Amino acid sequence: MRFLPVIGLETHVQLSTKTKLFCGCSTDIEKKSPNSNVCPICLAHPGTLPVPNNQAIRYAVLLGLALNGNITAHSKFDRKHYFYPDLPKAYQISQFDLPVMRDGYLDIEVAGQAKPVRVGLERMHLEEDAGKNIHGADGHTYVDFNRGGAALCEIVTKPDIHSAAEAKAYLYELRLLVRTLGVSDGDMEKGQLRCDVNISLREVDDAGNWLGPLNTKTELKNLNSFRAVERAIQYEVTRQTELWAAGTPPLKTTTRGWNDVAGITEEQRVKEDAADYRFFPEPDIPPLELADLAVEMARLMPEMPAAKRARFISEFGFKADDARQLVENTALANFTEQVYSELMVDLEPSPKLSKLLAGWLLTKLTALIADRKVEIDEAKITPAYFAEFLNLIASNQLTAAKGLEVLGAMLDNGWSAPHTMESLGAVKIDSSAALQEMVADIMKKNPNEVTRYKNGEAKLLQFFLGQLMRATKGNADPDLATQTILDALA
Repeated sequence: MRFLPVIGLETHVQLSTKTKLFCGCSTDIEKKSPNSNVCPICLAHPGTLPVPNNQAIRYAVLLGLALNGNITAHSKFDRKHYFYPDLPKAYQISQFDLPVMRDGYLDIEVAGQAKPVRVGLERMHLEEDAGKNIHGADGHTYVDFNRGGAALCEIVTKPDIHSAAEAKAYLYELRLLVRTLGVSDGDMEKGQLRCDVNISLREVDDAGNWLGPLNTKTELKNLNSFRAVERAIQYEVTRQTELWAAGTPPLKTTTRGWNDVAGITEEQRVKEDAADYRFFPEPDIPPLELADLAVEMARLMPEMPAAKRARFISEFGFKADDARQLVENTALANFTEQVYSELMVDLEPSPKLSKLLAGWLLTKLTALIADRKVEIDEAKITPAYFAEFLNLIASNQLTAAKGLEVLGAMLDNGWSAPHTMESLGAVKIDSSAALQEMVADIMKKNPNEVTRYKNGEAKLLQFFLGQLMRATKGNADPDLATQTILDALA
């Protein structure tokens, strides 16, 4: 008996609106004391009325379009009834039968798979967030309503995901998408991107074709990071596989919480029947007419991450992995485009240039910026200055060894590359005559190494090259330095 995981995700994206979905309370709650960002509306005082946040509706429509979905022309809000301490009204203002979006999809790239995987989306709807339960050391549970009423978009996938790697890739792509759109920061650790996993196993034949219907699903909660999602799915697939092998498959829908310390899922409750939330239209909010807004937001749609990756590969000549890393950071991607444009003023496109640009961007520049604890768009280097720096590297006017020191000084001072080189004395030595005297001195100081090299220890060439580069403070042309040493040892 062979099984394949069947996985669906329910993801909540907290929208980056300045105020909550139905009141004027600020959504800036980081480092705020509990229940300091609240008002009679989000605390459900009698007689208060909700007023929809237009920016949240605009963000939701933009996100729905980016997810390739159909925007509902005539949408509405509904009341979803359930009782829980973090829900002061005893109902949540959400959407039921007329969500903002239906029938979308998101294409994802999964490591080790040649083709993108298309994940279908059932729906995306707007709703208000609940408060946060805080379990105190004194044994009491407290409720902080600071986040209660914040605008959320819930995105529900179809059961198109079949591995932990695909689930993780989907969440990465969704986070990149919302950041590209500017509708959310998508920080999972801050609760701006939350995910519940529905998982079951389905029997397949040797060719991978489904056998029989979908089986009973298990819902996984308490997933606070991408790594937690990946580990929880891997564990649950193993657990359910063992249950099937033992002849005791899951027969009841259960909710299990992920224990990150123990690395296991733990049963929280069994769902005997489907929940009855008694949805009915929210009487205090008029219907949402979204047809014209969808047309407007479509005109504001930026380039999507997948399209940008494809363009970076086709136009800029980047390798697929380099393009992926560059596009993952919106600010870095924008910086890259400006640098490439500057380089094209003086240089011709080539694979060598693309490799040079990607290498310095993804390894050296980003590392130097991280050391200074700033972001790329805050660093003291302009795209024009960085392009000028790369031009000097490409034209062999600056060695790679010395270039790292020059680039660091540029970041510290905001200087141009030529000014920095002059300040550091980083003038490239490209005269053989200037190097010959230094090489002769190195040979004189290291006679044993010279003898060993001539007796067949060819690896000592790197020793002599290191000595010469140290003597020139990294300013010697590597090819010329190597040839000068070889000539002296001949």
